Amino acid sequence: MRVGAAALSAGLFGAVGTLCFLLALSTDYWLLASDDCAALTHTEAVNGTQGEGVVRGHPSLTLHHEGFFWRCVFQAEPSAHAIWATLFTNQPESKVCIHGYLFPLPVALGQVPHPSYDTTAVFRGFWTLLVVLGVVSALTGVFLLLCGVPFHSHRMYTLGGAFLIAAACLFLVVVLMYVLWMEVVDVKRYVLQERGEACPGARVKVLYGWSFMEVAAGIPLDLLSGMLFMLVGRVLRNSK
Repeated sequence: MRVGAAALSAGLFGAVGTLCFLLALSTDYWLLASDDCAALTHTEAVNGTQGEGVVRGHPSLTLHHEGFFWRCVFQAEPSAHAIWATLFTNQPESKVCIHGYLFPLPVALGQVPHPSYDTTAVFRGFWTLLVVLGVVSALTGVFLLLCGVPFHSHRMYTLGGAFLIAAACLFLVVVLMYVLWMEVVDVKRYVLQERGEACPGARVKVLYGWSFMEVAAGIPLDLLSGMLFMLVGRVLRNSK
């Protein structure tokens, strides 16, 4: 009875944790950012033609949200907050998205060397590889555990739990690498990219997005699930 309850709890934790990893991979909200580059450029144009320095009714913020697959940009009102403005229910028709594979670092545009090329591209490659391996490990663990029901094979429970623990460890490294990138690398330059030359004084605000929070929530769940399943496997092995 206790083994069944432990297996059920572990299954729930593992399912929710793996779902968090899948949502983080498929949603493009790892990075949320806003800048006023468009407003500065528009103001300079008005200054040069009409001598008017105040622009009324013109959106002053460019909002960004990025993830594993897509990099999206759209204009918003000056009072908009990056977190609430990027919810699914607030997506404007003017949003422009481009492929963002190998996020979180920029990809060289054109021939190398190029001003947008970042020498930390190797870091980006490792980050991508770890994300993919983490998702594969979590799904493999869930598959093995389904094959072990109902308590037919203690090896399935032990191996499935090991895969879930491995997935949690991989995503822990992913989170640490992402935090390192956010805190050490010049994220402002990354957000503005080539537009930075047009408005070097632009103010950029960078936030951790929903996808990042989903991964952070899934790590302890998969870790606990894996440990419980390995314990269940050990108990089943000793009972035979």
